[in-house]
Amino acid sequence: MKNSTSMSAPTEVELKLALPPTQIDALLHHPVLASTPPVQQQLANTYFDTPAGDLAAARIAVRLRQLDSQVLQTVKTAGQGGGGLSSRQEWEWQVPDPSLDQSALAALPPFQNALADKIAALRSTLSTDFTRRSWQLAWQGSKIELVLDEGEIVCGKARAPICEVELELKAGDPEALWSLAAELASQVPLRPSDSSKASRGNALGRQQWPLPDAQHPAEWLHRATVALDAYHDSGDATHLIAAQQALATLAQHPQLDSAARADAEMLPKALDSAGMPTTAYGAAALNLARRFAYETALR
Repeated sequence: MKNSTSMSAPTEVELKLALPPTQIDALLHHPVLASTPPVQQQLANTYFDTPAGDLAAARIAVRLRQLDSQVLQTVKTAGQGGGGLSSRQEWEWQVPDPSLDQSALAALPPFQNALADKIAALRSTLSTDFTRRSWQLAWQGSKIELVLDEGEIVCGKARAPICEVELELKAGDPEALWSLAAELASQVPLRPSDSSKASRGNALGRQQWPLPDAQHPAEWLHRATVALDAYHDSGDATHLIAAQQALATLAQHPQLDSAARADAEMLPKALDSAGMPTTAYGAAALNLARRFAYETALR
């Protein structure tokens, strides 16, 4: 847990993977997890922003989390990465009750400039309530926390399900995240996800899911990933079509070498008509994402 009085920039490095709800048992019975019982917790989270959406525009998340008898306040900046991998600044500390610690926010780097005047206007905008199962894993000389989150995002009258896996690097080499994800994806149909719970909730509230522009291969994979995230939250088939088009464009991109092209050509064929991944999709997408990591800014 990070102390709010520290002006250092603690960094969270994690890999986010979307999991079809029908595949939860397959994940739980994967050999990496099957012999280790998880720690299970209920998490109730409230996110804050101004009425004008200043934090969302700055890609900063402010959250209060109820965890057992504790209330934690968290600030996260935008992630840098792609294909599910993100590296972001994060501050977290315990507060006495479920109300924002505005003075502590004012001391943090993200609120030193234009956002300093917005702190007083912050209000609750959305919630994410979910069950978290977590495993502490030693993997290829690194320490990784794997969590499975199941629950719901609520913003006004809009709702979207949460079913995702996050691999967070606690110590060691970020390459271990890719290796562990590939091992899981060899038996479970996972796919990279580039949309945080906060950004998903903000899109639900606006009922708008803008897609990033793309030119380079990493950007086309990112666009396809965000479009799939948008499709599963909105139910709007135009986002699935956009994802399929982005994958088709990626497969034909002239900048790909032969190995990357083989993976890229697999993706359109390995995504089913409901936008759900097969194991072949997960393996190919992770191979490409590993190549493209750190090249795009995340939502």
